Amino acid sequence: NDGPDAVDATLKLRPDLVLLDIGLPRLSGYDVARIIRERGTHEGHPFLVAVTGWGQTDDRRRSQEAGFDAHLVKPVSEVALRALVASVGRRIHRREILA
Repeated sequence: NDGPDAVDATLKLRPDLVLLDIGLPRLSGYDVARIIRERGTHEGHPFLVAVTGWGQTDDRRRSQEAGFDAHLVKPVSEVALRALVASVGRRIHRREILA
């Protein structure tokens, strides 16, 4: 629903992948990403993906500085989303093999 809910849900549920809108009410997606990175306690942290209508170079830089791993511009293509999810799945699989 909003930024604080996103922080709470992520820290409680500990997902492997989070698709996070930048334009959230009460707390921006940038701030949510920073908080998740600061408070994250599980190995590998979640893979954070900014999902936004803003796709300029400066927007992508801000996402990276906030702690996002990827930046998708709306409307997100199904091909790009599938590739991203597959990439995260491979990363998780490698981590499990090494554990």
